[in-house]
Amino acid sequence: MGVSMNKLSMVRWSLRVLAGMVLATGLMAHAENRNVLKKVAPAYPELARRMHIAGAVHVSVTVAPDGSVTDVKALNGNQLLSGAAMDAVRKWKFEVAEAASKETLEINFTSGD
Repeated sequence: MGVSMNKLSMVRWSLRVLAGMVLATGLMAHAENRNVLKKVAPAYPELARRMHIAGAVHVSVTVAPDGSVTDVKALNGNQLLSGAAMDAVRKWKFEVAEAASKETLEINFTSGD
């Protein structure tokens, strides 16, 4: 009987966790694809330029209801480029919305050499 009560407790705990996750995601609209009002181009890191490193950096961006960027996280891409991509995207401005949203962006770096 102790085992079945332990399983029941685990199920109840899991349901509470899932309910909390549902509530938390309800506060933030995901992948709204809000329009960008102001873009700031990333500064190409000099070391990456000299090494002829190019490519895309995908970043996850949290946008506040007022359109300002509140959080940026690099999802993938070269580490020499990801810092510059995140610095630039922090300065972007999105259109106003009723709630915060998460956007996934691709920032491309092309070597002119």
